[in-house]
Amino acid sequence: MFLEPHFKGQRSGWIEVICGSMFSGKTEELIRRLKRAKIANQKIEIFKPQLDTRYDPRKVVSHDENSILATPVENAAKLLDLAEGVSVVGVDEAQFFDEGLTDICQKLALNGVRVIVAGLDMDYKGRPFGPMPDLLAVAEYITKVHAICSHCGNLATHSYRLTINESQVVLGEKDLYEPRCRTCFSMGNILDLRIKNGQ
Repeated sequence: MFLEPHFKGQRSGWIEVICGSMFSGKTEELIRRLKRAKIANQKIEIFKPQLDTRYDPRKVVSHDENSILATPVENAAKLLDLAEGVSVVGVDEAQFFDEGLTDICQKLALNGVRVIVAGLDMDYKGRPFGPMPDLLAVAEYITKVHAICSHCGNLATHSYRLTINESQVVLGEKDLYEPRCRTCFSMGNILDLRIKNGQ
């Protein structure tokens, strides 16, 4: 099979993943990188899952209330058509997208696009979330950001859910979640199990 040569100086794309728990600054970092690309006069396009309407239906908004205009999409396949002719693609809340997101990001990168993806690496049970594990495996650059544990002040890596709803996707903010370190997350889960079992 004949492969086209990769010439030195040829435009090459790549994938960057920003991950961590809730309240760790993932979206803030995504917005920062996209605004820098915009300052450099690069053509950018930003996408968010259609189901995420917490702050604004048409914007990506950080907890610090920084924002940038985005296109809500119902599935990952839409990104290819909507990203035609752009240099940089940003994707927020990647964990809410379907499993096809990884292939789409790879296709964009092969087309010379810089793809910046932000999302939760783990769900409220501490398990890998949606397409994030696959994206982390294929990304050229990974940034793991941390929140501060609301109980002990150590680095938080987990999103602890404060309600008994067991659906994997429950949209919410500080009313439903808090950041916790590994130990406080584990202690909370043990306590929740005891309460559930009436102990």
